[in-house]
Amino acid sequence: MTATPDRTAAFLGVAGLEDFPARYNIAPTQPILVAIAGAPRAPGSNLPDRQPMLVRWGLIPTWVKDTREFPLLFNARSEGAAEKASFKAAMRHRRALVPASGFYEWRQTGGKKGQPYWIRPRHGGVVAFAGLIETYAEPGGSEMDTGAILTVNANADIAHIHDRMPVVIDPSDFARWLDCRTLEPRDVADLLRPAQTDFFEAIPVSDLVNKVANTGPEIQERGEIRPEPEKVRRQKPGADDSQMTLF
Repeated sequence: MTATPDRTAAFLGVAGLEDFPARYNIAPTQPILVAIAGAPRAPGSNLPDRQPMLVRWGLIPTWVKDTREFPLLFNARSEGAAEKASFKAAMRHRRALVPASGFYEWRQTGGKKGQPYWIRPRHGGVVAFAGLIETYAEPGGSEMDTGAILTVNANADIAHIHDRMPVVIDPSDFARWLDCRTLEPRDVADLLRPAQTDFFEAIPVSDLVNKVANTGPEIQERGEIRPEPEKVRRQKPGADDSQMTLF
């Protein structure tokens, strides 16, 4: 997330966004900015009806008893999210927008870490991913706001890198996606689709991004694509690596 606070606030249609620095390597469990629908404004008010908030990237459903035994849900497959226990309530009542300048993904080449790519809008700017939030009450009584990003099958720009990508909500659809008062999940299901072809561009970068401690702009510099080994490790049938990559 490298856009300025003013540009981000204008894009999301929120007010009162506090200043924040550019962040080049946001990882799960770290705080992320989201926008949610706020309380309805009085007639004639020119104030935004959306509000920003910070949540922990990694959704925890309200019914979880022990977070140590629960997997890190930093993404959610959009297909079936409205029926899955972990996301059902959030899909109905707590949909959000997650602003970003882009995201990273790794193409598995047979090596241990894969080839990282910085994937950003081809024409620059900010995008909004479809997000879900849940407020988790910890055993001690404190509350923690948590969130996840919805994913969908990758489009042609991303499919050669990974088979999933985040759901992008177009600004013209922000109001529909955030309207949890009158619109149920089935009413916004048409928004859960891949971004249009050529919307993103994928830039190979170095493995600096693999370390969370690396947070500077140099991790987004174009790098060389490593050659693929002759023998590519095959995934076992039925294995699910959806939680081992960002998307």
